[in-house]
Parts: sequence; structure tokens; C-alpha cells
Amino acid sequence: MERIGIAASKMAQGNLVLYNLFVVLISILFSLFLFVIAGSSMVLALLILAYVVNGVMPLEFEKNWSGIFRLCMITLTIVVSLFNLAAILKNIRLKRSIK
Repeated sequence: MERIGIAASKMAQGNLVLYNLFVVLISILFSLFLFVIAGSSMVLALLILAYVVNGVMPLEFEKNWSGIFRLCMITLTIVVSLFNLAAILKNIRLKRSIK
């Protein structure tokens, strides 16, 4: 999380508004990247689980996979959003630091 602030300060070169903009932009892009990677691995795991469980479970269970998938993606969205918010709040600056 601290690297976001370091990268944003190098790109902003002392401009406080640009620094805050870059912090938000970098953290959102990184969160989207993590969401896509984690979401695709979750979909792959659910597909493998559905294939393995297909012969054991009754047919009604196949209709509930969309609910399980939706619950997993909502949980992933909440977790990624909380980490994104924590990264933004840790790196945002309201006053210029005196060095």
C-alpha cells in the first residue's frame, strides 16, 4: 500500500491535487486487476467443482450454481473494495508535508 504513495509522488512531482488523483487512479486500477485475476480463478474453481460434483449431487443443485457464483463474486467485490478504500485512505494527503 505504501508503494502506491511512492509511485504517485514521483508522478505528481509535488502537485498535491495530482498526487491525490494518482493515488486514487493507481489503487482503482490495481483493484480491478486483482478482481479480474481472483474472479477468473474463482470461476475456474467453481467450474471444476461443478464438474466433479455433477455425478454425486441431484439435478436441482445445478440450478443453484448461479446463486453460489453470485455470492462468491459479491464477497470478492466487498473484500477488494475494502482493501482499495484502506489503500486510498492510507495514502491520501490533505496538507503538504514539510520536509
